[in-house]
Amino acid sequence: MSNTIPKIVVIGGGAGGLELVTQLGHKLGRKKHADILLIDKNRTHIWKPLLHEVATGSIDPDLDGVVYSAHAAKHHYRFQLGTFYQLDQSKKCITLAPLSDDLGHAILPERTVHYDYLVIAVGSVSNDFNTPGIKEHCYFLDSNQQAERFQHTLLDSFTRLHQDDNQQQSLNIAIVGAGATGVELSAELYHVSELLKLYGLTNMSSKRLHIHLIEAGPRILPALPERIAISAKRELLKLGVNVREQTQVKEASAQGFITKDDEHINADIMLWAAGVKAPDFIKDLAVFELTRSNQIQVNQFLQSTVDDSIFVLGDCCAFTLDDGKQVPPRAQSAHQMAQCIEKNLIATLKQQPLIKFKYNDYGSLVNLSRYSTVGNLMGNLTSNSFFIEGKIARFMYVSLYRMHQLAIHGGAKTLALWISEKILRVVRPKMKLH
Repeated sequence: MSNTIPKIVVIGGGAGGLELVTQLGHKLGRKKHADILLIDKNRTHIWKPLLHEVATGSIDPDLDGVVYSAHAAKHHYRFQLGTFYQLDQSKKCITLAPLSDDLGHAILPERTVHYDYLVIAVGSVSNDFNTPGIKEHCYFLDSNQQAERFQHTLLDSFTRLHQDDNQQQSLNIAIVGAGATGVELSAELYHVSELLKLYGLTNMSSKRLHIHLIEAGPRILPALPERIAISAKRELLKLGVNVREQTQVKEASAQGFITKDDEHINADIMLWAAGVKAPDFIKDLAVFELTRSNQIQVNQFLQSTVDDSIFVLGDCCAFTLDDGKQVPPRAQSAHQMAQCIEKNLIATLKQQPLIKFKYNDYGSLVNLSRYSTVGNLMGNLTSNSFFIEGKIARFMYVSLYRMHQLAIHGGAKTLALWISEKILRVVRPKMKLH
């Protein structure tokens, strides 16, 4: 490859990062107008809003994931497996950590990658706020690997209950954080516990499942409109979820959570989903202006405030709106940022003016498994929103994933994937059982 063409390096193949390299590959990589390189520490992509379904076995990441190397070959960009941990602005290069296998055997040494333009899209991780015992005793849902680890523990627990002679035994699961992840996971857990009867675990049912959903704030879904929260809470209570609002956890132990009021909430499985932050290594780079949650401050064009050749998108990006609030860490935010950076990188190469990023809130949807979907959609002509639920809301929720597939695969393959999913439903289990 010629050294004369500019090199665009995108770190992070999440919702925004993968959409960005796909579009840049089509518009620049195909005609060799730029060398597009995606770097990620994983080999496959799963749309992050689906991780709670990976955690319950409702979807199989081996079948539903996108393999970066295969995708790159079809969409005119390159993929490199690696973990970014150092940045040298003056030399315009990043350093990737040594790569080892699961047994600790070296695969690749430390590597240096040069760039002309860098896009940081490393997403976010759970923020445990340094609460004692959380790292040691809790599961997280920040990655496909963490979700699969939770799923294996869950399946083992279901198997143990099914084979336990004492039918009074139950499985206690405590989830801290009643945002979209905690709420959707609670409902999905009840759904899969009923599915188990179809696959021989006849002694297992939702009646033997006790879920505690713990929220420090005054209500669940604090980032969403109150009407959505009220509707979602009503559905969760119907399912049997113990919704604990205004309950602050101060510590975790092997037996469960301890609240600020010294109440013990016993749990066999504990999951932490309370708040997010950009990964700590962003702070360790000592390069950028950051928020308290490690997000990188950007200007109106989504360039970092310290270097115009570095763009930032997604959960790790701190873009301040006119009202002083930050753009929320959602998939729709990453999608819009990717579109803006795509245009600005092309404009930069053509020496044309950049466009300012403008965030549009299209509303929010919360999917309570097969039981209900609730949300609000923003009107196109006014700033008012309207409440939706039921089948219409469910259709809109599924459409969000289809739009993501459309952005990374194109229309023909998205249609083929939809048809194949319908066919596979006939021949494969409704949940992952291994």
